[in-house]
Amino acid sequence: MAARAYWQGQIRLALVSIPVEIYSATKSGAQIAFHQIHEPSGKRVRYEKTVPGLGAVKPEDIVKGYEVSKGDYVLLQPDEIEAVKLESKKTLELTQFVDADEIDVLYYERPYYVVPADDLAEEAFIVLREALRRSKKVGLGQLAMRGREYIVSLKPCGRGMILETLRYADEVNRAQSYFREIEDAKPDPELLDLAQTLIEKKTAPFKPDSFHDRYVDALERLIEKKKKAKGRRIIEEEDTAPVKRSGNVIDLMAALKKSVDTGGKGGSSGATGKTGTARKPAARKAGAAKVPARKRA
Repeated sequence: MAARAYWQGQIRLALVSIPVEIYSATKSGAQIAFHQIHEPSGKRVRYEKTVPGLGAVKPEDIVKGYEVSKGDYVLLQPDEIEAVKLESKKTLELTQFVDADEIDVLYYERPYYVVPADDLAEEAFIVLREALRRSKKVGLGQLAMRGREYIVSLKPCGRGMILETLRYADEVNRAQSYFREIEDAKPDPELLDLAQTLIEKKTAPFKPDSFHDRYVDALERLIEKKKKAKGRRIIEEEDTAPVKRSGNVIDLMAALKKSVDTGGKGGSSGATGKTGTARKPAARKAGAAKVPARKRA
């Protein structure tokens, strides 16, 4: 396989060990890279690492340090960090199985493809894959990669499997902190029917290729215009009128009906729901859910 494995090790289920390799399933999309420029001279701003009283230092003289008190550090060499003994650096032990819908989407972080490391591992790999598929379960375990240990899930994907890193409970904010100010009210049945009809009209199979980053396109156009303008400022005007905020339910009804009649085409209708007093944003709190919290040293 041409790509370089992100991690190599084994999946262990009780007494069964399966050598595997995992590969990143995603990649960064197109983006415009900017540099910081000193405007008067037109030259790029550079950064160098310095030590107070000593000035610039060489990269090879820099090590990692943990501050134990003000100005006092415990220094760690790269080989000392690498030598930290953690079984999950080479072994993903499946310790639990759950239904896929038990894991909230908020916990999913990044996907990886999992393949057997060699022909000898293939039979056990296929058995595990099909057992997960038949039971409709997701395997859970912990895996150490690139300087930290992750909760991970494992599930079938075509001929292979998908491993997804999950966030720890203390990395996810409680939804209640944001949603508690929203009224617990039932919508008008006619409005609900119109909204559902509009959703049905705009329902279609998901085709990722039909979406692209329009912001990158716009920046590329701006850069081309700027090159031709020879430094002249270019401020593009908004194509759409600002959204008018109206609290009239009749406006929402009319907007939904018009949207249904036009098949959901067009821009903002300017309609909103019922008016109410302005509310302060809810306090943001970290919280826990179904995935166990990370253990602290």
